[in-house]
Amino acid sequence: MKFEIHRLATCSSTNDVAKELVRQGAPEGTVVVSEEQTAGRGTKRRTWHSACGKGLYVSLVLRPETPEITLLPLAAGLAVQEALERTESLSARLRWPNDIVWGGKKLGGILCESGFLGNRSDYVILGIGLNVSHEEGDFPEDLRSIAVSMRMAIRGEVDVELLLRHLLRGVEHWYEIFTRGECGRIKSAFERYSAFRKGDPVIVMMNDKPVQGVYQGIDISGALLFEDDTGVRRFTSAEIMNVI
Repeated sequence: MKFEIHRLATCSSTNDVAKELVRQGAPEGTVVVSEEQTAGRGTKRRTWHSACGKGLYVSLVLRPETPEITLLPLAAGLAVQEALERTESLSARLRWPNDIVWGGKKLGGILCESGFLGNRSDYVILGIGLNVSHEEGDFPEDLRSIAVSMRMAIRGEVDVELLLRHLLRGVEHWYEIFTRGECGRIKSAFERYSAFRKGDPVIVMMNDKPVQGVYQGIDISGALLFEDDTGVRRFTSAEIMNVI
């Protein structure tokens, strides 16, 4: 994949900029990187804290031919995990479906937004936010107990450009696996780096309601398998809050 990188000092959201570039005909491999986001987004319309010069805020334009893209956030998580390992030997874990965690705290997140032409995928914007250079005091007070940065984890400086290069290579690698339809390979790798193991008791938010049960892994399409009193249930949209 050929990457064309657009670098910005600030923007509302790299995903928003990438969508505008898509409307202008941007090809697959278009990348938007910004020093700051003034309206960064996470999943469920949450705000993503994007302090200037402290994180890696990047969005990539992909154009998969398949409409089945539920594995893409998981493949992206694997790309991030590899990039952290190769850049700073940092062993992060993946919290289904789109969180990067270290030491039980959130290190980064992934936001996939897609557009369709009929039943065919026209584009996917793969947004990735990583906390890189934050000290604890750089996070808003309400995030300090649940967020961490690479700098805090390794207790040193991070080469952001090297991190970006490893990230793009990782995305290219796992996206190629995705486009070849090697779903089992993505599933196995994700479960290897998952923050949870089969049998872990967890609390899952479903329609804003907490439900207690047991984590049973993911299926071949990347959906969550969760067991409660009613049996094993399959979810493509839910949120694991924590281990009980």
